[in-house]
Amino acid sequence: MIVVGVDGSLPARAAVAWAAGDAFRRHQPLLLVHAVDRQPYQISKFPDPDRPDSLRRTGQRALNEAVALVHERQPSVEVTTVLEDGAPALVLRQQAKAAAEVVVGTRGLGGLTGTLLGSVSDHVAGHAEAPVVVVHAKSRPVHGQVVVGVADTPECRPALAYAFEQAALRGSTLRAVHAWRRPVRAFGTELAHEMEEERAAREETVRACLRPFTQQYPDVRVIEDVRYADAVEALTHGSQEADLLVVGSHGRGAVSAALLGSVSRGVLHRAPCTVAVVRGAG
Repeated sequence: MIVVGVDGSLPARAAVAWAAGDAFRRHQPLLLVHAVDRQPYQISKFPDPDRPDSLRRTGQRALNEAVALVHERQPSVEVTTVLEDGAPALVLRQQAKAAAEVVVGTRGLGGLTGTLLGSVSDHVAGHAEAPVVVVHAKSRPVHGQVVVGVADTPECRPALAYAFEQAALRGSTLRAVHAWRRPVRAFGTELAHEMEEERAAREETVRACLRPFTQQYPDVRVIEDVRYADAVEALTHGSQEADLLVVGSHGRGAVSAALLGSVSRGVLHRAPCTVAVVRGAG
């Protein structure tokens, strides 16, 4: 099951459209979720008794429009809806416990102007156990490429598995990006032969990380992209002509949004394409 956050905003509509295509490719049903958030309306000393019904009607209208969009894009995809009271991020996390993935827009109707990543998408990406896909509202051409960040860390393997599956289902090329920096030396400059030796070692590490997946997905064309660069910068640059960027995040607990880590948070704010954050085991 693929869970999608719906609130009637343009980013949410883009998320529904993206999820409909992914549900079709993965043969998964869709669950469209709208959270009726009453908190902003409970600060008044004299609350409007008609406000709750109005909020539910607005939410149901957003869900109906989302269902119509799914039927328009992918008529064969099974779709159901949930209209539930509560904070949007918490409702989505609850509904997503058994999900194959969660899909949200970059920011919803409550987002601040100029803020790319809203509080709901930020929170869900940092806490949900399932892969979280954050979709931009802006339309982009199809490039036929999936980009994935590669590192020799435990959280990388689930991200690679997700990226290879997406590339195979889409018939896309997979660009595996590994970025590295050497510690700054107190004296002197980097020696050319040392740089080349480390680059060769890192290229071999990347091949070792990719090997189980290239064997499992022999038809996926893979580009190994090893760069001496900042990780966020390299992934953002690599995603300029990508349909999807996949990054891993560590899975240590669920207390803080810092679970995202600096790299996954950085690309969520800077990458121009849809980003999938895939949690590692932990």
